[in-house]
Amino acid sequence: MVASTFELFKIGVGPSSSHTMGPMLAAALFIGRVAETGKLAQVTRLETLLFGSLALTGKGHATDRAILLGLSGQKPEKIEPDAADILVSEIRGTKRIRLNSEHEIAFNEDADVIFDQKKRLDFHSNAMRFNAFNGDTLVETRVYYSVGGGAILDEDQIGANNPEAGLWDVPHAFCSGADLLKIAADKNISIADIMRNNERTAKGDNEISGDIRKIVDAMSACIDRGIKNGGILPGGLKVKRRAPLIYGRLMERQERALSDPLTILDWVNLWALAVNEENAAGGKVVTAPTNGAAGIVPSVLRFYERFAPKADEAGVETFILTAAAIGSLFKENASISGAEVGCQGEVGVACSMAAAGLTAAWGGTPLQVENAAEIGMEHNLGLTCDPVGGLVQVPCIERNAVGAVKAIEAARLAILGDGTHRVSLDEVIETMRKTGLDMSERYKETSQGGLAVNLVEC
Repeated sequence: MVASTFELFKIGVGPSSSHTMGPMLAAALFIGRVAETGKLAQVTRLETLLFGSLALTGKGHATDRAILLGLSGQKPEKIEPDAADILVSEIRGTKRIRLNSEHEIAFNEDADVIFDQKKRLDFHSNAMRFNAFNGDTLVETRVYYSVGGGAILDEDQIGANNPEAGLWDVPHAFCSGADLLKIAADKNISIADIMRNNERTAKGDNEISGDIRKIVDAMSACIDRGIKNGGILPGGLKVKRRAPLIYGRLMERQERALSDPLTILDWVNLWALAVNEENAAGGKVVTAPTNGAAGIVPSVLRFYERFAPKADEAGVETFILTAAAIGSLFKENASISGAEVGCQGEVGVACSMAAAGLTAAWGGTPLQVENAAEIGMEHNLGLTCDPVGGLVQVPCIERNAVGAVKAIEAARLAILGDGTHRVSLDEVIETMRKTGLDMSERYKETSQGGLAVNLVEC
C-alpha cells in the first residue's frame, strides 16, 4: 500500500504525534464507538491503561492530557491549543468529564488513567486499552496502537492484517525505491508526478494543490509563531526557547551577512528550532512525518522558498509530493515510530524526506532524488530516541536543526553527482529496519538510556 501525502503530513498539536496525537485520536474513536452502539448513556466509569513507551514517557509527552481531550470527543486536527488547555483544566478541576461532549461522568484521573510501566503488548510499544464500565460491568473494551506519525490501528485491524487508511487502487503502485525509479523511467515522469497521479484516485488536482497549500501554510505559521514566542518550555527541565533570541541576533547582523555565507544555515537552524519549540509547548504543528521531527521538512522547504533562484508554487508542490513518496517507503518497509526503531525513524526519515524533496524542487532527476534520500538516512542510522525527562525537548529540538542542515547537505551532494551511487535507498531502509530491531529497548523512547539517564535533570 502507498501511504498518502495527507497521511504523512497531518495538522495536529504537540508535543508528540505518537504519544499525543495518536492517543487523542484513539480515545476519540473509542468513545465515538461506544456512542454509536447506543451504550454511552450506560457508562459510569471510563478506564484507560497505557503500556510500553506510552507508559514510560507518556507524562512527559502529554499522553494523559491527550486522553482527556480524546475522551471528550476532541480530535488532533480540530482542537486549538488554548481551548485544549481550558478543557483539560476544567476536567481536572471538577473531576468530571463529558464523554464525547455529551455524557458527563465522575472522573478520577489518578485512578482512571493508568501508566502500566511493567507491561508491553506484543504488536507495538505504544499500546493502550480503553475500558468502559457500568458499575462493575464491562460495557465496551478496545485496544489501540499508536504506530507513529499520529496514525493508529485497533485490535481488529491487527488481527485482520488491515493497515490504516492509504492509497489502494493506484495507477503507480510502488513498494520500493527501485519501483519508483522504474516507474519514473518507464513513464518518463518525476517521482512527484507518480505521487500526484496516485493522489488523484481520491482527489482532484485543485483539491490536491489546495490541501498541499494548507499543509505548507500550517508549517509556515508554526515557524512564525515559534520565532515570536519566548519563555520557558513546560515540563520541568526549564529549557529556554531560543528562537526569538536567535532571530533578533540574525536581524541585527544582516549587514554583515554577505561576509559570512554560512549565515543561511543560521536561518535554517532558526526555522527548525522555532517549529520544535512550538511542538514542545503543545502548539499546532504538522507531522513531517512525526511531531518529534516536525521541524526538518518546514525549515528545508522555507530554505528552498527563500534562497532558490527559481522557487515557485510548482516547486513547493514537487517538494511535498516527493518527500511524501519517500516517507511512504519508510512507513511501509520499516517504521516512523521512535518507540519502535529509535530516532532514526523520526529525524532520520524526516532528513531523508526533506533531502529528496529539496533535490526534486531544484530540478534533480529521479536518480538524484533517490540518492539524496539515501544519503539523508545513511548518516542517521542508529540514531537513538532518549528524551530527557520523557519530554520532546532534549535532545529533540536541536536534533531537528542538525537534521535540516544534513538534509540540505545530502541534496547538494546528490545534485553534484549524476545519481549513480554504491548503496541504494532500499538497502538503507532495510538496514534502518534491522538496526531498529537490534536496538536496545532503552533507546527507543523509553527514557531508560542515553542522555535520559546520564544528564542530570535539575
